[in-house]
Amino acid sequence: MRTRVLDVSVEGLPAELDGLRIAHLSDFHLGVPSRGAVASERAVEWVAERRPDLVCITGDLLSRPRGEPLLRRLLSRLGPAYAVLGNHDFADTRDPFSQPVVLGDLGETVLLADDARTIELRGRRVQIVGLDPRSRWRATRAVAPLVDPSADLRVLLVHFPEFILTAASRSFELILAGHMHAGQIVLPYPGGRLLLAHPGARVSRGLYRFGGTALHVSPGLGTTFVPFRFFARPEATELVLRP
Repeated sequence: MRTRVLDVSVEGLPAELDGLRIAHLSDFHLGVPSRGAVASERAVEWVAERRPDLVCITGDLLSRPRGEPLLRRLLSRLGPAYAVLGNHDFADTRDPFSQPVVLGDLGETVLLADDARTIELRGRRVQIVGLDPRSRWRATRAVAPLVDPSADLRVLLVHFPEFILTAASRSFELILAGHMHAGQIVLPYPGGRLLLAHPGARVSRGLYRFGGTALHVSPGLGTTFVPFRFFARPEATELVLRP
């Protein structure tokens, strides 16, 4: 499991938020046999030690209900956090090993489903918006009414990174997404990489910029279909915001 610290340029970032640290985790896929559980534990331990200003998780927390006890233990180590669910949490997938899960209260982790919270960090108002993965086909209509134009920084949590292609994405300075697993099974070749998962995707891992919006796609921590990765290392990421 890899850990990375990345600087992210954010348009119009107030001086008070310069250096704000956001931990981004995604795609635990707990409940099925794989090395993802070990990677998730190591990732949570790393984040807990670094004590970032904000912790965000972008979906696919569970692949089967039996992973819920471990999920709750991991989340309890993180302290306050914000999360959205992914398609695997609802078993909305072709993966035959996935089963739907009903998650109730997650303690200090706030689960956002077409919902938003505005918090104060360093004396500035930061809005965190979370999109329910079942709203992906009406994403703009689901998110647009939630946007607080008076916030000093707007962060959107989504599972599917394709939201960046919608008009509503321009309402956010930072979008965090998952789902891609960095391809999970990747065949490198001179000058490129062939992703066996999502081979035609425009974005697969890391940082991207679309106009005034920065997008970070987490490589995630777990696996689907097969219990391993190839040239697509699991990753916990800390984003450091810069003006």
